[in-house]
Amino acid sequence: MEADSRSAVIAALVAGLLAGYGIAIPVGAVATYLVALTARTSLKIGACAALGVATADGTYALIAAIGGSALAQALQPIMLPLRWVSGLVLITLAVRGGAAAIGQYREHSAVGRIDAAGEPVSPARAYLGLWGITMLNPTTVIYFAALVLGSQTTLVSDHLEQAVFVLAAFAASASWQLLLASGGALLGRVLTGRRGRLITAMLSSTLITVLALRLLISTT
Repeated sequence: MEADSRSAVIAALVAGLLAGYGIAIPVGAVATYLVALTARTSLKIGACAALGVATADGTYALIAAIGGSALAQALQPIMLPLRWVSGLVLITLAVRGGAAAIGQYREHSAVGRIDAAGEPVSPARAYLGLWGITMLNPTTVIYFAALVLGSQTTLVSDHLEQAVFVLAAFAASASWQLLLASGGALLGRVLTGRRGRLITAMLSSTLITVLALRLLISTT
């Protein structure tokens, strides 16, 4: 019994890490701004901004985990088809993300930038500013909702596993955002260039596809 419980917690940990990296790795406008902000100000401000992004990802993971748990009981009769739908949603997100990255790479599209006039000037404002910007991204909540609700019966079936999942997702996102911030302008030239954005987007799509396939395989 103890071994089963440990295995379930480890599964939730792995799922949370994969989910966190899957949503965090694509380098877009917010990540570009984060790198530029760190280069213009200080590592302290950049780190606070990075934690703001990670907190938003963790917040959505928490909402999805709690919401998924509450809905699971009501949706139990249709859980199997729902898990298939959730898996297909994740695959759609992965394909769209990869296709958009390839399209931007081919068209030499510039990444959108956040207005410098609203640039945070203190650690607290940097944290809150990046948290708010990331919370406005609907893809994040759709992603976590599809992932958690679709796998509710196997990955986050109790409070401990939910907590492990959410903390792991936050830790994964935080580690990536802090890596971006710590790299500053040097890392920014590598990851925010056209090729860097393409590579990170494809890596993210691969991670999301792996999670989706794992979910779909578990339904068979």
